[in-house]
Amino acid sequence: MAYNQTILNHVYNYYLSAYTPRSSSRYDSHKRSELRSICNSIVKLNKESPLYKIDTSQRCKNFAVGIKEEARELHNTIASLGSLDEEKILDKKTAYSSNEDLAAVTFIGNIYEDTQVPSYNIEVHSLACGQVNIGTFLPNTKMSLPHDTYSFDISINDLNYEFQYNIREGETNRDIQKRLAKLISTAGIGLHADVIEDGKGNTALRLRSAAEGTRSNGSPIFIVSDNHTSKTRGTVDYLGLDHLARPAADAEFLVNGEKRTSASNVFSLDNLYQVTLKGISSGDGDTADVGLKTDIESLSENVGILVDGYNNFISHTAAYTDDFSGSRRLLNQMYGITRHYRSEFNILGLKLQEDGTISFDKGELKHAALSDYAREDFSAVRDFANSLVQKMDQISLNPMDYADKTIVAYKNPGKNYATPYITSAFSGMLFNSYC
Repeated sequence: MAYNQTILNHVYNYYLSAYTPRSSSRYDSHKRSELRSICNSIVKLNKESPLYKIDTSQRCKNFAVGIKEEARELHNTIASLGSLDEEKILDKKTAYSSNEDLAAVTFIGNIYEDTQVPSYNIEVHSLACGQVNIGTFLPNTKMSLPHDTYSFDISINDLNYEFQYNIREGETNRDIQKRLAKLISTAGIGLHADVIEDGKGNTALRLRSAAEGTRSNGSPIFIVSDNHTSKTRGTVDYLGLDHLARPAADAEFLVNGEKRTSASNVFSLDNLYQVTLKGISSGDGDTADVGLKTDIESLSENVGILVDGYNNFISHTAAYTDDFSGSRRLLNQMYGITRHYRSEFNILGLKLQEDGTISFDKGELKHAALSDYAREDFSAVRDFANSLVQKMDQISLNPMDYADKTIVAYKNPGKNYATPYITSAFSGMLFNSYC
């Protein structure tokens, strides 16, 4: 069971890095009822689907996985603009910061009505930082340690990792430092290592934690030791890997004059705002006011984000048109959705371009939002967003519909049965390199 879980983790990590280096969001989680609905839709889809012979080339795999992830990205973009509810879509409030160099802010609350939301004043005294170890600066001469197999341990996040390496004939201090820097950085344990120089030709190995802030028990984020390692000792003392140059520290700041701390430079403020600290206040009066934009500004910004998300989907899908006819068919379907709202879009300053993307004029958009017909005019944009959500759900459910394939046989009408054929073909693309 543990072996199978390890294989699954490798497959999933390969999938994320090779096809979609994006982080997941809260919109990727679903209720049980939503998952049940998706499962029922897949069963119905497979029951009515003919038997296909599918192109199994690497290009086709990239295409199928790619358009599914682009659909997921646009779906989540629209969901982030308020809700997938038809009446609340694009109603999300947007936040402002009077000093973006000091603190950036995003509204994360769930308030969509005319409810009073407080504003805040933030003054930053210090930023959260991670732990830094800087080793001994050594000249670029032959390594003094004898040839052997060495190892040392790094304890981080309550886990212990052992690193082994060999010292070969003629290797210098810098050679070993560079090799260990690459070894540690690529291990994926939450540490970044590099080699720094002191200006005199001497170099040292620097270790930096990805995590910021102090731990609850006050212990270091990571500890380097070779006291109980399995191979030859001596690396830590010789290179000075256990020398703490800077301990981890929390961010310190004032919110409306009240002192607060955070283990990260990104934190939630009263479950209303997500604040990202970017700088330190230079003195009294160097603060950032944080609050909500007006409804007109919020609506205009939400429409802009929607258009950007739509344009990204169109441009990424268009990249496949030379190789896959399914991509051209998908683009035509998207154009059909957009053309349906062309006249309403023109009133709002949204222009449909020849390549299928949408351009917009912020000035015209704000002017339309101030008009007496704003609610009626912007209802077309909400309908457009709802149409996109439905289309993205359809693509996510069956991206193989746009892949190159040949129909082999139709099922017997009236005697169809559910098979996992379609979904298995897509899922198999993720595991193909591991079987």
